[in-house]
Amino acid sequence: MKTRLKSFAGDLGSSLFSILIALAIGALIILAIGENPAEAYQALFKGALGSSQSFANTLSKMIPLAFTGLAVALGQRGGMLNIGAEGQLYAGAMATTLFALTFPGLPAIVMVPMCLITGFLAGMLAGAIPGYFKAKHNTSEVIVAIMLNYLITLFTSWLVNGPFKAPGSVSQTNPIPAGAMLTKIWGNSQLTTALFLLILFAAVQYLFLWKSAKGFQLRAVGGNRFASISAGIKADRMMILTMMLSGGIAAMAGSTEVMGKYGCFIDGFSPSFGFTGIAVAILGRNHPIGVLLTAFLFGVLDTGALRMGRVTNVSANIIVVVQSLVILLVSAPEIIKFFKRTKEG
Repeated sequence: MKTRLKSFAGDLGSSLFSILIALAIGALIILAIGENPAEAYQALFKGALGSSQSFANTLSKMIPLAFTGLAVALGQRGGMLNIGAEGQLYAGAMATTLFALTFPGLPAIVMVPMCLITGFLAGMLAGAIPGYFKAKHNTSEVIVAIMLNYLITLFTSWLVNGPFKAPGSVSQTNPIPAGAMLTKIWGNSQLTTALFLLILFAAVQYLFLWKSAKGFQLRAVGGNRFASISAGIKADRMMILTMMLSGGIAAMAGSTEVMGKYGCFIDGFSPSFGFTGIAVAILGRNHPIGVLLTAFLFGVLDTGALRMGRVTNVSANIIVVVQSLVILLVSAPEIIKFFKRTKEG
């Protein structure tokens, strides 16, 4: 236990160092364009953490990133790179929306959990496909998941622009019933009970991975597939289960966005949450706690960038540069290690 905690602390320390380097490079860029880096970063952090309202908005922005980060992290622990989280969250969002619109008369106490369960199952189905082809035919889950991203997002786009399009010119469905919406927990912000759901998922994921027999088998398959088979673990089943669970968790990013923010399915609502989740997972070292911390950091950067762009002459796009630098500094060596393990396995 102590060894694992020490290793995790060391990994987080390495990630923190990468973040500091990225911020330093960002400061040099700000300085090069003739602005004061201290003022810019002060405005950024004040915009993200300077008031209860801004703090709540930061938490709200971190939720979908944390869900996709948890999804990718679970897949990585099982030796699977789930690059299909974007499609899976769209599947979850659409399934949740269609369930709510199909059964509008259900009481909230039934409606909310059923909407979430429906979204989770849709994500599991989307995740099962690349998992099956990897386990049974040794087809790269990355290739299959990338193709599924296009299939799912285009299919949901057809649905929202075709049979389920609300009257008007905007590509969205009719509003879901009020009983399907998550409860706001902080003033006029967009922060809802999705935060508690996220914490629950992170806790369950930790307990599953490190405190259960199935979780141990999943990590064993991720460590060395053929050695786990020699130990009697049904590796094929674990690979499919890994992708199914990963897909279900990613779907929660879409379901909670619909139920907590938009109140309907909007075509193209995700600003690449699924792909950013890959960076969140890698930066968080594929650990639930690390993922939550990393997602919060990205939430701070996204929320604070708006204020920084308003009160200084520094473009909010600088934050995109900082995020990209963080991703580059942390993910490149980890991705190389992953593909080396896959090749060896």
